Amino acid sequence: MIVALAGGVGGARLANGLAGVLQPGELLVAVNVGDDFEHLGLTICPDIDTVTYTLAGLNDRERGWGVKDESWAFMDTLRKLGGPDWFALGDRDLAKHVLRTDRLRRGDTLTAITQDIARACGIVQTIVPVSDDPVRSIVETDEGALPFQDYFVRRRCEPVFRAIRYEGAEAARPAPALLAALEDPALEAIVICPSNPVLSIGPLLAVPGVAEALRRRRAPCVAVSPFIGGEAVKGPAAKIMRELGIVPGAAALAKPYAGIVDAILCDYDDPGAGTMIDGIRLIAADTLMRDDIGQRRLARVALALAATLRKPA
Repeated sequence: MIVALAGGVGGARLANGLAGVLQPGELLVAVNVGDDFEHLGLTICPDIDTVTYTLAGLNDRERGWGVKDESWAFMDTLRKLGGPDWFALGDRDLAKHVLRTDRLRRGDTLTAITQDIARACGIVQTIVPVSDDPVRSIVETDEGALPFQDYFVRRRCEPVFRAIRYEGAEAARPAPALLAALEDPALEAIVICPSNPVLSIGPLLAVPGVAEALRRRRAPCVAVSPFIGGEAVKGPAAKIMRELGIVPGAAALAKPYAGIVDAILCDYDDPGAGTMIDGIRLIAADTLMRDDIGQRRLARVALALAATLRKPA
């Protein structure tokens, strides 16, 4: 059993790499829900959908989100009618949002819905939201508080990032499947994917019980840095770090992951490579995932590193 924590495109790519090198049923991917929101009466779960589409081989590789070979008749009509068109919903993608919203209204859990959709997409690994309870990321900026999707999509991360809060996290409960996996004696490793530590992993760790379970675990935990050459491969992680007065790089992960990870995989040119910060080893590797082969290669490197950190039974 391997547990991966993921959010965003980078997280989905490494999760896909792990799925590609492990046997069916050996991987559980716990996904960020902080960027979920309600739009046009629908519950949208972007990170869950990105992970699902990527593991199913249905993701649009050029855009980095959504479904490949998408059509946009719904959005075209919505725009002509004067509706809000700042958040794009493709025709094929829309079906999942409608189904999810209907089932949530009928009382089904987000975990059950996510797993049913994953099975319908042919996915043989387990995908779960970190919590079935709503957690919503609110970004504090120089223009005031913005719901995550307003900051990320509507404003394209242009406002200056000041802080973030995870609304609802204090009352949320971890997904039972995640806690069970973290407490499973068969657990061999935990991998924190190269996701934005503030926007994607932060909401996961903010759910009471998750960070505590990670600190109690006996299996090794390896994080993969999302930074290469002081920049994020995808997304605003580097911009956010700079606006918080933090130098983007693997060393910036040591504080938020303190007590949780044993080692951080970082790119060869990361200035922290080969050092140790607060008991966390920074190990150099080629962390750029150019394609499926690169995703599986990095997955093997992360698992091999975890194996060297595993304590004898």
